[in-house]
Amino acid sequence: MKRTLLALTCLSAFSLAVVADDNDKTKPDNTATNERDRSGETKTSGDQSNSSSDLKITQAIRQALMKDGELSMTAKNIKVITVNGQVTLRGPVKTAQEKAKIDQIAKSAAGGAQIDDQLDVKGSK
Repeated sequence: MKRTLLALTCLSAFSLAVVADDNDKTKPDNTATNERDRSGETKTSGDQSNSSSDLKITQAIRQALMKDGELSMTAKNIKVITVNGQVTLRGPVKTAQEKAKIDQIAKSAAGGAQIDDQLDVKGSK
């Protein structure tokens, strides 16, 4: 009984050491992005205007993105932020083609609103 208890204790201690070591090796890769967003220089979802015209633009773009069956789920989850008729698109997309398609969809759905395309193609940085 003592041997079993000792073996279990050693195994538990080893498991905890492995988990702690894995956590130390995993570093966040979005630190620069988080600092950029906190700086106030870029638009975040909290900047979305509550005016009915801005909300309608954002809704129209979001609906058009969701209807497009060729876009990846990553592309459909970008941030669409409209303030005073200016639309900012932010977030990662998988390819340059997706980025171009989103820009085209946004311009078409926005009804002439100005588009600020800040989309990032994954792996291009």
